[in-house]
Amino acid sequence: MAEIVNLRRARKARKRAEQKAEAADNRARFGRSKAKSREQTRKAMVNKAFLDGKKLD
Repeated sequence: MAEIVNLRRARKARKRAEQKAEAADNRARFGRSKAKSREQTRKAMVNKAFLDGKKLD
């Protein structure tokens, strides 16, 4: 005889596996290291300070 399978559990497990694979793909495509993130934040702050210094009051 075949093994009895709870279809709801199988469906949820398959969905979790798909989401996990999609998350791994997104991390690879869009993820940044902490160093790159900090560098971008620092550059944004420098640019903001530069532009604030050029403002005409």
